[in-house]
Amino acid sequence: MSDLWDADEVHAHLIACANAGHPITYSELLGHLGYAFSRPKMRALCATLGDVDAAAHGRGEPELAVLVVRQSDGLPGQGWWVAEQPQDYRGPWEGPKAKRYIDQRQQRVFDYWRDRR
Repeated sequence: MSDLWDADEVHAHLIACANAGHPITYSELLGHLGYAFSRPKMRALCATLGDVDAAAHGRGEPELAVLVVRQSDGLPGQGWWVAEQPQDYRGPWEGPKAKRYIDQRQQRVFDYWRDRR
């Protein structure tokens, strides 16, 4: 199912979010890619997000997957936390502490791309 879209297309959507200074929900991103939300599509999207972040890392850019969040609480899903394994954070993956941490990570992405517009 990860062949539904390519990493460059997902990357372009996330750069637009970074330039606009706001995150995007999994459902919104799937919608931009032409799909309705479903768990299998979300899992395939998460695999592609890993590819996007690996390519960004290779270019010296900050990760973009942190911009993709759940609608319910504005936080990335469990898969992000497991894949990313943030070295500078030890805490819950939900709640106010996690939200503050994610807000800081997202702000780094927004700042990086704002300076490159």
